[in-house]
Amino acid sequence: MKVKTALPADGKHVLYLGDWVFHVGPMFIETPFGTETKDADLHFYGERMVEALEHITEVTSLANWELYRLEPGKLEEYLKHSECLVISDVEAKCFHLYPSFFDRSRRENKIVTFPDRLNIIKEWVYNGGGLMMLGGWLSFSGVQAKSGWGRSLLNSVLPVDCLLVEDLVESSAGFTAEVVNPEHPAVKGLPWDKFPPIFGYNEVSAKPDAEILVRVKETGHPLVVAGEYGKGRLFTYMSDPAPHWGINFELWEGYDAFWQQALNWVKKQK
Repeated sequence: MKVKTALPADGKHVLYLGDWVFHVGPMFIETPFGTETKDADLHFYGERMVEALEHITEVTSLANWELYRLEPGKLEEYLKHSECLVISDVEAKCFHLYPSFFDRSRRENKIVTFPDRLNIIKEWVYNGGGLMMLGGWLSFSGVQAKSGWGRSLLNSVLPVDCLLVEDLVESSAGFTAEVVNPEHPAVKGLPWDKFPPIFGYNEVSAKPDAEILVRVKETGHPLVVAGEYGKGRLFTYMSDPAPHWGINFELWEGYDAFWQQALNWVKKQK
C-alpha cells in the first residue's frame, strides 16, 4: 500500500496525523568500546485504518516529525482541503515547535511569532470541520502524562477531559466493549458481540454535554465518545486503531464499517 503524503488535486479528504514509527535494530554489543546497530525500518501502523477509510474518501498521512516541520501556513492549507482531521498518537507539542522558528540566522534580531496551530484547528472545528482523536501512548494524557492534551488549547473542544497524570490502562488479558448508545449512527448495526480484546486504552472522563457511545465493559471507562463544538463534530476513540493495543481490533469484522460510519458522522453525512 502506498500512503499519500500530498494534498489531492481536488475534492475533500481526510488528514491523518500520527501512527508512523522508525524501527531500529537489533543492536549488538561485541566490545566494551562500542555497539553496532544493524537494520532500520520506517513503518506506518495506521495502514489498516487508511485501507478502511479509502473505500469512501482520500487520505493524506503525515508522521509526527513531518507535522513538527510544517512551515507556518501549511497546516491551514491541508485543513482547507480536509473534511476530517485524525490525530492519533501525537503529542500536543508537535503542533507548536516549528524548528526553523528557532534558527538565529533567520531571525535578524526581530521578535517573531506565528499562529498557534491548535487554535487554528479549534476555529476550523468550530466552523464545521470534523475531528477524530484516537488513543495511544502519546494521546490524551499519555505515558508519564507527556502528551499534554489536557493542558492544550484544544482541551475545550474535546468531548472528554484528560487526566493530569499518566492515563494508560493496560492488561495482557485484554478489555472488551459494551455499547451504551446502540442507535447512534457511528456505532449502529456493528457486530459488537464479536469485538475482540484490546490490550489497553487511555482513561478519560466524558464531559457533561458529550455522548458516551461505547464503554470498556470491565471498568466502565468511556471507550467511544462523541461531541460537538460550534458547527463541527468530534469523535474520540480511547484505544489505538493500530498495534499494539489494537492488534486484535484490526481483525474485527466490523473494523472497516466502524471507521467509515465514524467518518460519515463527523462529516455530517449521517
